[in-house]
Amino acid sequence: LLQPAVSVGNVGQLAIDLVISTLRMTKIGYFYTDCLVPMVGNNPYATSNENSVELSINAEVYSLPSKKLVVLQIRSPFIKNKYRPFCRALLSWVESSKCARVILLSSSHAYQRDDEQLLGTPLRYLLTPALEKAVEGRMQELKWKEMEKIAAYPGINDREKVLHIPGGGITKLLFTESCSKGIQMAVLLKFCSEGDNIPDAFALVNYLNEWLQLIKSKEIPDTSSQWKIPSSWRLLFGNGLPPALF
Repeated sequence: LLQPAVSVGNVGQLAIDLVISTLRMTKIGYFYTDCLVPMVGNNPYATSNENSVELSINAEVYSLPSKKLVVLQIRSPFIKNKYRPFCRALLSWVESSKCARVILLSSSHAYQRDDEQLLGTPLRYLLTPALEKAVEGRMQELKWKEMEKIAAYPGINDREKVLHIPGGGITKLLFTESCSKGIQMAVLLKFCSEGDNIPDAFALVNYLNEWLQLIKSKEIPDTSSQWKIPSSWRLLFGNGLPPALF
């Protein structure tokens, strides 16, 4: 199962858009929940006039059996105080559906990094103990950097370290709950700022692709040009000013 955290810059959701659009994944259902702001809109992955009028809602499920991949796309923010019920419902569904692994695409505020997190790549990963044994070696081969823990009380007690993901939405809660339930989960995240987050989405989806090889990297290592941008991205920054105003 691949899904986004609703986090800073909506980077996870944009990266998921690229995966669904490029792999032409089939919508197989909805994730019904009262934890998200209700929303309805047109088909974000429209390829013709005929399928552009299909409706989409706030949480939908897509499938690609050939790659044993299921994707949950979330399109609206969480209602206040509904993080925990959503995590419970999601992990219950993960267990009942017998998902082998969960990969959460997330982001975190770049301006809140500590000194250690400023070094090197802005991409990080986290693995639950249940998944660590299986893929830790692969992460080392890829030379990926694990998300650093930071001092719980900086300047007072630097020995006690905690996981801190500011701007990460449900990321930390979902990860810690998965650790306690023995669920195999990986979190892939990018440090970023609000703004034009399309380059961040490409960076995150390429990071995911290094590991899962969802699309084959050709001669050039940068696969950005191979991802198919969905039609809905034309509206990322709203429409132009209507001429009728003038």
